[in-house]
Amino acid sequence: MSMDSTFLDNIQILAEVDTHEEKLYKILEVYMNTFPVKNAYLFRYSPLGFIGEGIIAITSIGLLHIRDIRDDIRSLPLIYSAIYERKAKYCTGIEYLKQINIKYITTANVNSFLAIPICFGSVAIGYICTNEFDDDVKITDQLLFSFTEYGRQVGKILEKTNGPEDLQILSRREMEVMKRISWGESIKEMADTMLISEVTINQYIKTAIKKLKAQNRTQAIAEMFRRGIIS
Repeated sequence: MSMDSTFLDNIQILAEVDTHEEKLYKILEVYMNTFPVKNAYLFRYSPLGFIGEGIIAITSIGLLHIRDIRDDIRSLPLIYSAIYERKAKYCTGIEYLKQINIKYITTANVNSFLAIPICFGSVAIGYICTNEFDDDVKITDQLLFSFTEYGRQVGKILEKTNGPEDLQILSRREMEVMKRISWGESIKEMADTMLISEVTINQYIKTAIKKLKAQNRTQAIAEMFRRGIIS
């Protein structure tokens, strides 16, 4: 599957969605309408602790909230590889049993798994997983490329999305700093790329934490996720 007009039209549907919650649902709906898959699970990812956290899923029984799923992705080699190579990864057969945690093996006839990183530039901010596919589908290199590209396009759209309270709560610089923290950047890395001092970076963090009524930066990032300020 190449990036044809249908693919690009489907991506445009995501860009036109207004609310954060609806956008998350549309990411999976458009994904399932575009590719030969039967289910889809959406996770956010934080390099702080290598944590993947469930958001929502679409399965044969409908829309599910999967916030109870929380994993260190280092225990899931296929997802870990997809995140750090920023490419869609697929396994089947014996490799599926080797690489996937037993809680992801939902039924006896499922023996394949796909992980698609959602990336903004060189940073992974989430991923989509699928373990049921259309009958007789063959996962080719070209199809994997299209899965990868979908994750990249979704990442671009999410990072262009302003949460409903972005401008009301945090300044532009505070927002940028907190996003970079959620990506796992250090104070020094931020100072070098943003061309401002480490003292200034720390001041932005301090004021953002205060505005979000959090106790520390970890709580502040969690609060930003909760409000849909960052994805």
